[in-house]
Amino acid sequence: MTGYARKMIVPLAAGAAVVVGAAAPASASTQIQDGLVNVAVGDITVTDAVDVAAAAAVAANVCGVEVGPVAILATQVDATGDTVTVCENNNQNAGPVRIVN
Repeated sequence: MTGYARKMIVPLAAGAAVVVGAAAPASASTQIQDGLVNVAVGDITVTDAVDVAAAAAVAANVCGVEVGPVAILATQVDATGDTVTVCENNNQNAGPVRIVN
């Protein structure tokens, strides 16, 4: 390989390595398990950024169910970032009761 070609290829390869290395962290998950979730009834957020136990108590009270299973769901929401519907709440025509992160 000639000196000129080597001088052109080495910086190009180094630059490509920097770009690929910088792009890798951007694809990592940004989910933060902080123990805080939200409770929404229909399209209204009832509690915003409360601890998992408080969110479970509110959702269980609105739905008329036991707190224990709802607390497990709330913990899973905090860990995964998924939204979970606790109940449809059709008695009060308010919409689904959801725990969201």
